[in-house]
Amino acid sequence: QVQLIESGGGLVQAGNSLTLGCAVSGLTFTTYAMGWFRQAPGKEREFVAAIAKNGRNPYYAVTVKGRFTISRDNANNTIYLQMNSLKPEDTAVYYCAADHVDSCDRYFHLAMDYWGKGILVTVSS
Repeated sequence: QVQLIESGGGLVQAGNSLTLGCAVSGLTFTTYAMGWFRQAPGKEREFVAAIAKNGRNPYYAVTVKGRFTISRDNANNTIYLQMNSLKPEDTAVYYCAADHVDSCDRYFHLAMDYWGKGILVTVSS
């Protein structure tokens, strides 16, 4: 059974930092690209960041580029999202996801194979 379990969410003040983690089990981690997505209240789910199977060439949404950093630990089947300079508009449920293809098109269209249940991040002003 494939499981993606997010951690590290919570309430943070604007301008501060937070790191999300996602522990993955039930699949061969190194054969999957990984990504982070989010869904703000009343809005559709959107792409945030993704990282290829080999850990190279991370991709970011324009809205988070320069503030967020995605990374993966292939030895521990975990990905991270370091979020700096947080803004109230970053408030959302954050989801990690896995896909067997390294494809920006699939990331941007949310066409991922597996999804976590999500974790809430609230940024107060």
